[in-house]
Amino acid sequence: VQLQASGGGTVQPGGSLRLSCTAPRRTSSNNGMGWFRQAPGKERDFVATIAWNGGGTLYADSVKDRFTISRDRATNTIYLQMSGLTPEDTAVYYCARSRGAYGSRSTSDYIYWGRGTQVTVSS
Repeated sequence: VQLQASGGGTVQPGGSLRLSCTAPRRTSSNNGMGWFRQAPGKERDFVATIAWNGGGTLYADSVKDRFTISRDRATNTIYLQMSGLTPEDTAVYYCARSRGAYGSRSTSDYIYWGRGTQVTVSS
């Protein structure tokens, strides 16, 4: 399954970005989806996840109340609305599809990964 993430870019601190991730329409939309990020020299970290039906959202503590994950099952697309960005949010952001109907915080529960999109927060 080829996932395509987009929407990254460079933004000033305090700014906003919206990331998108689209799966081919022929693929099932009955899986949980997630966003992860990886900063240079660091491990890939969980950001947010959403269940197959748009519920079951979970967030990393570091992004809670600033980021919102959502999905459009009709277009097989998930979104990550990011606001209040700080330099610590700078990373490559990856979307992923989970094995089952719900996502989790663990990378091992995800079987398909998209190519990342770079988010840089800098003044």
